[in-house]
Amino acid sequence: MTCVFCSIVAGETDADLVWEDADLVAFLDQRPVFKGHVLLVPREHVVTLPDLPAGLRDGFLAAAQRLSTAVVAGLGAQGSFVAMNNVVSQSVPHLHLHVVPRTKGDGLRGFFWPRTTYADLAERGEYAARLRTALL
Repeated sequence: MTCVFCSIVAGETDADLVWEDADLVAFLDQRPVFKGHVLLVPREHVVTLPDLPAGLRDGFLAAAQRLSTAVVAGLGAQGSFVAMNNVVSQSVPHLHLHVVPRTKGDGLRGFFWPRTTYADLAERGEYAARLRTALL
């Protein structure tokens, strides 16, 4: 069975990339909690956080910091929710960190994750472009 995130990393599956380097890729979640919801994944197929090689840990956390700053600067969010699952509730068995833009009163409570949709591909692309600009 093919890993959808490995397929995105390889460029075989379309995704709205917002940032990448030699080890990591960040792209918009297809089923966002809120618009601008980003997933950060290692290029290497790693299933859970405990599996992440030591050499990738610092870069992974540094990228998460940059992305959590970008959702504020690029999207006007007041903050962010940053989380990952390991096995349980991990919809794709490839390590991925969620960076979700937050605003006071947005309705997110605890670990209940309602999902929203983009109006169309153009709107999704606009959110990706805003985040890419904030990451420059």
